[in-house]
Amino acid sequence: MPTRLLPVATGLAVAALVVGGFALGLHVGNLHNGLIAASFTAVGLYVVQQRPGNRQGWLFVATGAAHAEMFAARQYALHGQPSGGPLPGASWVGWLGAWPLPLLIALIGVTVMSFPTGRLPSPRWRPAVALMVVVAGALSLAVALWPVEYTTASAVVPHPLHLPGARAAAHLYPAGRNLGYLLLQLVPVAALLVRLRRARDDEARQLRWFVYAVAVSAAVMVAGLVLVDSPLPGVLSVPLVAVAAGAAILKYRLYDIDPVINKTLVFGAMAAVVTLGYAAVVTGIGSLVDGSGTALSLLATALVAVAFEPMRRRVQRVADRIVYGHRATPYEALARLSAQLSSQISSPTGGLLDGMCAAVADGTGARRVVLWTGTSDELRAESAWPSGGELPHGPMTLAAVEKSQDSSTTVPVLHDGRFRGALAVTKASGEALSAVERRLLADLAAQAGLILELRAGAQRLVAAGDAARRRLERDLHDGAQQRLVMVAMELGILVDQAAETGDAELAARAEGARAHLLQATAELRRLAQGLHPAVLTQDGLEAAIGNLADRSGVPVRLDLSVGRRLAPEIEACAYFMISEALTNAVKHAGAGHVSVRAALSGDGLLVDVSDDGRGGASVRPGSGLEGLADRLATLGARLAVDSGPSGTRLATVIPCG
Repeated sequence: MPTRLLPVATGLAVAALVVGGFALGLHVGNLHNGLIAASFTAVGLYVVQQRPGNRQGWLFVATGAAHAEMFAARQYALHGQPSGGPLPGASWVGWLGAWPLPLLIALIGVTVMSFPTGRLPSPRWRPAVALMVVVAGALSLAVALWPVEYTTASAVVPHPLHLPGARAAAHLYPAGRNLGYLLLQLVPVAALLVRLRRARDDEARQLRWFVYAVAVSAAVMVAGLVLVDSPLPGVLSVPLVAVAAGAAILKYRLYDIDPVINKTLVFGAMAAVVTLGYAAVVTGIGSLVDGSGTALSLLATALVAVAFEPMRRRVQRVADRIVYGHRATPYEALARLSAQLSSQISSPTGGLLDGMCAAVADGTGARRVVLWTGTSDELRAESAWPSGGELPHGPMTLAAVEKSQDSSTTVPVLHDGRFRGALAVTKASGEALSAVERRLLADLAAQAGLILELRAGAQRLVAAGDAARRRLERDLHDGAQQRLVMVAMELGILVDQAAETGDAELAARAEGARAHLLQATAELRRLAQGLHPAVLTQDGLEAAIGNLADRSGVPVRLDLSVGRRLAPEIEACAYFMISEALTNAVKHAGAGHVSVRAALSGDGLLVDVSDDGRGGASVRPGSGLEGLADRLATLGARLAVDSGPSGTRLATVIPCG
């Protein structure tokens, strides 16, 4: 059967079994099997369609299909003929719905252990799964051979087999069943707890969806048994587990589960506190003083009303800690940011901006923080938390940022009254920033303004230096260098005239002066080239790198795919990085060859220079690499240095946004 037809065939088979089973009647004791079969199969097939690589979908399908078989078989065995007797073959069909139960429990356990990826938490759990299968197989074999657990089907039909040893099996099976079922339940719970403890971010929320749905279903089951003396409410809530698990696997509205769990914990705890408090006053004090019920009720109501709000705040803090973990206080958030500023003072400001977004998220419990930079009419996303995701595409106006889905609260970033950007904070659905969190956000926005101002100042200094270099190179090229060339030409004419008049001494001295002048002109040209190469300004980065390679003292292999002109400061930074790397390879590393790569990527301009020299390069105070690292930092880039016995590699990615 082609792979693409397997889900269709499975869905049709399960649908036929479930529909056929319900056509045979409604039996509350068997209803949960039909609901699990329908819900888990439907959710599993949908997950398979949306996430073909997720094994959990197929585990759901297998669980649903197994329940469908058990449901249909038991329905057939429970359904009698109009004459009162069982249906034909009901004994064997009921047998098919009875003995697979332990194996089905093991399958459910493996499904729980593998949630949400379809894989075990680690290979170390494989022996536990093997033990579960062995225990479940032994229990299923006992049920298949002897009528040791045949209560459901035996309501209409007896066990079809009559083998010797039934009395011994009936004596030994209960103890084995209790131990076996305990193992089949404890191992999955332990694996789920281990995965939940180790899970982070989205996987933790996926597990919360599942655990929350199971807890709600169990609570409904208990409430039904206590209030209406029926398991039916809990049975009807079982499909919610499959739906919640499917939503978690597909990460649909994943972050919405946190406030739901939070509010459930607060509501449940307060309901218990109010109920217990009221009962303690009315029942406990009433039994001691034999007081009036009405008076005690009023007293209990008054005490509950007075204690409700302080208690709610305490319960809310506990629920926040359970759901969101430790959330930094404003002082802790500012202290962490200060420590990060101190430790990364010489690093690219991109790292500081990432730390700023993390500090905002840590202090406000935001699910997403985006830092925008620019003017109010043209903002671009510079950094975001959680890191690793794709930044919003810009540019956008401040009004558009405030209305976007990436912002539920937007705070302008100012420095000395000048607009530098905006911090956009998104809380979970149904949550809003508290007054304390708003003050913290304003303080952190002020710190962000300082960082952006420092970066802008450094960029202005570098730009001013580059402009001065270009002016000096142009002045030397168009001024002093041209005059020296003219003087050299005049000396050449003087040499010719001296030779014609026969004054050999004058001709030799003039020729010597001309040679020294040409040498000085060449040195001046090299000096001007080092200040800022004219070819970089005129022809672009690829031509300038090619010029560096031609003048290099070692062979250079080029891999260039820039393709367009970039901002002058980016081209200059990349050029001087490659120039510094080539100089070090020749003067210090004794390299035999150098490889240079420059290419545009989605993250910016990638520059990578590697040689086969002796290594030993590092960013030391006062070194050329330190100046290069500082220059890259002003553009939000970081210099990576890998220098060992096999050679040196310098690499960076310069943002081009």
